Amino acid sequence: MTEPAFEVVDGGLLTTVQDEGRPAWTHLGVPESGAADPWSLAVANLLVGNEPGAAVLEMTVTGPSLVARSDVTISLAGADLGARVEHGRALPTGRSHRLAAGDVLTFNGGRGAGATGGIRGYLAIAGGVGVPLVLGSRSTCLPGGFGGLAGRALRTGDLVEAGPWISPGAAGRPRRSEAGWSPELVWPEAGDDDRASGAGNDVALRLIAGPDPGIDALVAGRWRVGSAFDRVGVRLDGEPLAGGTGGETTSHGLPWGAVQVPPDGRPIILGADHQTTGGYRVLGVVISADLPILGQLRPGADVRLVAIDRAQAVDALADRRDALAAGAAAVREAAGWSELVDTAGG
Repeated sequence: MTEPAFEVVDGGLLTTVQDEGRPAWTHLGVPESGAADPWSLAVANLLVGNEPGAAVLEMTVTGPSLVARSDVTISLAGADLGARVEHGRALPTGRSHRLAAGDVLTFNGGRGAGATGGIRGYLAIAGGVGVPLVLGSRSTCLPGGFGGLAGRALRTGDLVEAGPWISPGAAGRPRRSEAGWSPELVWPEAGDDDRASGAGNDVALRLIAGPDPGIDALVAGRWRVGSAFDRVGVRLDGEPLAGGTGGETTSHGLPWGAVQVPPDGRPIILGADHQTTGGYRVLGVVISADLPILGQLRPGADVRLVAIDRAQAVDALADRRDALAAGAAAVREAAGWSELVDTAGG
């Protein structure tokens, strides 16, 4: 039996095990779940040599406090929540790091605590987080109470195991940041190129039209993320849409990113743990390329909704995939260079 990677001292605000989710089971009413920011899930995994969809820890606003039970390689992606080794070095996002048994990993809020920063950070362990598969996924389904660690958030005393899911041929090793050598791997942050030029700090979400009319009114509105938000969805505050734009309709299937408008005229954007059917009108759907941006929205953020067509949505997704592939190639090249350094001089 292998030694657990971490013991949980404090679970943080909301720390769960997440991977790519369960999209194949939504027709039976099972929430999709999975990482709210799929981009950062893939980045964190690739940095430690895992498959892009391997299970990680998703941390919300304030991260957990973890004691390394064995020597372990980790990486961090997504929002910068201020990771550091207690009484020691800071651990920047976008890189892998080596922790020794006994090291205490803490989070102090970091740059992600700003008014426009993201709220979710991702911690990958070389080999992936080792929890059982449930309906083909290791993700925590909070509404259903299954998957991950007993279907709930991490809490004091939990043990976090490492799994064996490293990509074939991947190094799965740190980039020597603590030894004074680390390649500068700059991963484009999902959404950086979509902020409004000259429009302050608002965040743009691109939509395609939904099955119900009213997308023009929706994108013309001025919206802000309200206090009602979680992994199920985000409610937008602003001037309610005119009566008759929203309201009830025949119950139908709902995708991740659907923008529902209930009778009060205040939109709700569905997240990773959303219900699979609903009876409110859907005026638009956030494109797949922008789901990582949706997953990082924080209360108080100004949101600008932009209507595009399906062809533009497909192009945007292709751009995201190309950027991820380029980053993955850079990681592989850096790992290969590390091996050459190791063997230099015989």
